[in-house]
Amino acid sequence: MKHWKPIVSTLALSMVVALPLMAQPGGSTPAPKPATKAPARVSPGEVTSTVVDGNRVTLVYSRPYTKDPKTGAARKIWGGLVPYGQVWRAGANEATLLITQQPIEIGGATVPAGAYSLFMLPVEGGPSKLIINKQIGQWGSQYDDKQDLARVDLVQSATPESVDQFTMRVAKEAAGGGTLTLAWENLQFTVPYSVKK
Repeated sequence: MKHWKPIVSTLALSMVVALPLMAQPGGSTPAPKPATKAPARVSPGEVTSTVVDGNRVTLVYSRPYTKDPKTGAARKIWGGLVPYGQVWRAGANEATLLITQQPIEIGGATVPAGAYSLFMLPVEGGPSKLIINKQIGQWGSQYDDKQDLARVDLVQSATPESVDQFTMRVAKEAAGGGTLTLAWENLQFTVPYSVKK
């Protein structure tokens, strides 16, 4: 009889715990559905970086195409899809991100180490501006000029060949420092940068 007491106690305790669970509506919880792959973005993301004078600069941005994703028709980019005189997200989707591990000087403005959003103000017939903004993580159309760290002039030139997909790059220059370039359709915009000493 002594051996039965622990068994009966264990069974009673099991019933006390199990009965309320069995009485809950809906019975058992269905197994989770398998994860589905997110749909491909119309403007795919890109990460590009380079090391200049011991400092890594990284750009995280999305790359829209010249052709309309719905119709396939060619679009006029500068002065069309990207209007002159209006701040543009410099890409698509989330705001373009610039990350620098050390302070840099870009177009005459000092940018402390950290992460920043980049926007562009295209100007017809004048120097377009690269806008360095302290707010990060927002959708690209959410621009707050009160968060601007700096606006610097961009040098505009024709591209050697047509650029179908918006492209940004950071490149090391042989004479020292680097260049940040934005290129799309038939134009490119550049600004030099260097590690702040």
